Amino acid sequence: MRTFAPILALALAAGTLPAQERSATDFSWDGSIPRGSWLYVRNLNGRITVERASGDRAEVTAVKRVRRGDPDDVKIEVKKSGDDVVICAIWNENTTCDEDGYRTRHDDGWRRGSEISVDFTVRLPEGVKLTASSVNGSLDIEGATSEVSASTVNGGISAASTGGPVHASTVNGNIDVRMRDMGSGDLEYETVNGTIEVELPGDLDAELDMRTVNGRVNSDFPLTLTGRINPRHIRATIGKGGRRIKFSTVNGSVELRKAGG
Repeated sequence: MRTFAPILALALAAGTLPAQERSATDFSWDGSIPRGSWLYVRNLNGRITVERASGDRAEVTAVKRVRRGDPDDVKIEVKKSGDDVVICAIWNENTTCDEDGYRTRHDDGWRRGSEISVDFTVRLPEGVKLTASSVNGSLDIEGATSEVSASTVNGGISAASTGGPVHASTVNGNIDVRMRDMGSGDLEYETVNGTIEVELPGDLDAELDMRTVNGRVNSDFPLTLTGRINPRHIRATIGKGGRRIKFSTVNGSVELRKAGG
């Protein structure tokens, strides 16, 4: 078994899509997830939108958008791992998915004759942790009240939580993160083509590593600089230091914002 890497096949398919598109709500799930447990939503081609649930049950719906191929080529699976719930869009019968990601037994993990995307909408209850991942698709996460892990390859990430740290990474897209509670661990935000803007609580204590190649670095917080002054690569301490926070992009700026500032 090995990690599934469909990025090249997805990119090749993107340039040949015909004009027509069909769509329908093809999946719906709701269930109870205990506070402190994880909901994993994994996708390969399509966006993920997250909203606050009105009650104590999680709800996940999905729409398949078909430009070519059979919508039944894409299956959506639900698994339980203890109290955690894993929901994955699957494009190939030889592919499996769990809380650690996708895996396939063969090289051709992407069904090449199929041009189908899946758009997920998630309603997240209070206190439930979230992992949301895609390959080609943006992530828009609002209303989270616990820890969030968000990752994609081709797409921007907007993620906010009122009750836990937010982790985010992409390759082609901007990162916009807001949080009121940072937890206790290190944090990292990384893209290649995009701007990183992160809003953190005003009582922040941290060691920063902020870098870009084509862009600028800016902070609302007063910084105690370490080493040589470089406008595109700053190592600095905020407050008493402590946890490490890393920001890295190539084509874009890094903006560290103070909540309420």
